[in-house]
Amino acid sequence: MDFTSYIGSFAATCTTLAFVPQAIHSYRTRDLTGISLPMYSIFTLGVALWLVYGLLKQDWPIIVANVVTLALALMILVLKVIDRSK
Repeated sequence: MDFTSYIGSFAATCTTLAFVPQAIHSYRTRDLTGISLPMYSIFTLGVALWLVYGLLKQDWPIIVANVVTLALALMILVLKVIDRSK
């Protein structure tokens, strides 16, 4: 792996791990009042598109990071939609 790949992998790890605390907090407390449904919807779509891009480019750091981030973002988005319907 070259230096550029290391940087990309580290960046992907950082941006993916950034969502873990929010996902844990949202799941445990079910308090999603500070989460914007339009923002998270657009963000989740963007992550899904990054995943497609990574798949098309066969770029594993992009693929792995976006699979994990998409799962976390979808969890938060689903919790928000359920919370909003109450």
